[in-house]
Amino acid sequence: MNLLLDTHVAIWALMDLPRLSRLAREILSDPENTIFISSVSVCEVAIKHSKHPLHMPLSGDEMTQMVEQASMEFLDFTAAHAVKLGSLPLHHGDPFDRMLIAQAMVEPLRFLTHDAALTQYSDLVIWV
Repeated sequence: MNLLLDTHVAIWALMDLPRLSRLAREILSDPENTIFISSVSVCEVAIKHSKHPLHMPLSGDEMTQMVEQASMEFLDFTAAHAVKLGSLPLHHGDPFDRMLIAQAMVEPLRFLTHDAALTQYSDLVIWV
């Protein structure tokens, strides 16, 4: 299965934080799964870290290095993703989450999130 991680799930997985659910750990540890981290998540982390480093434990650079060390794949945000973003209903107000959902739908990729509101977008969303 090909998976795109929501930013918070990516952080929890990369830092091996206890907030990561058992289901998420099982899915992420399956060697048959390919795990993607979006360039959107790196942007989100970089912006939030520069504004509030105490609330965002990673910088964009640190996240990038951790993704590479974890043998995860990067997914760039493309024009096709932007077009899909423009057609999404406003179920969720966070622009980063909406960009990630658009990417998951275009590729298609299963999307792992801990935000139940995002399940309204697609059956590709796995709430963990």
